[in-house]
Amino acid sequence: MPRPRTHDDALRIRLLDRAGELLSTGGPDALSLRRLAAEVGTSTSAVYSLFGGKPGLVAALHREAFRRFGARLAAVTPSDDPADDIVRLGRAYRTSALADPHLYQVMFGRPIPDFTPDEQACREADATFEPLLDAARRGVRDGSLVDEPPEQIALACWGVVHGLVMLELNGNVPDDVDFATTYHRALQAGVDGWRRR
Repeated sequence: MPRPRTHDDALRIRLLDRAGELLSTGGPDALSLRRLAAEVGTSTSAVYSLFGGKPGLVAALHREAFRRFGARLAAVTPSDDPADDIVRLGRAYRTSALADPHLYQVMFGRPIPDFTPDEQACREADATFEPLLDAARRGVRDGSLVDEPPEQIALACWGVVHGLVMLELNGNVPDDVDFATTYHRALQAGVDGWRRR
């Protein structure tokens, strides 16, 4: 009878989620393999078995963050209205950030200053920009968006959502502001500014 696997994917995900939480709340000094293993209720040998050590853990965390983010953006099915697709991608962006705030910093901050993703991880991260860029290209091509470089449109739209999401995640929103409504209106206004008149 084969030995049961104790270091399974569920443990791997728990370790990655807790590692992201430690990094996002305490910075790089908060992430030690011994502390991580203890907080997840496993051994450091499990961490080494799954990731090979701290560099492998950090690399896996980076890839997992972009995998989840990319999956949420890819779930936005392109329609015949590219401008509306951009708004829906903006909503998916915020949904992803709120679902995994501990991974947002891993993707767009520098929680471990000496970490540099490898080429494959960079390609996977860059691929998460493609749905937005595709919508901008389609909008320019069909004439619903202004005749400007699609990269410029996509980057400007991304900048709006990123800035608003960072304010929300960092708790920098006044208590009396209905942030969900404000976010949606800002998204819509930003996209409307790129529409061809």
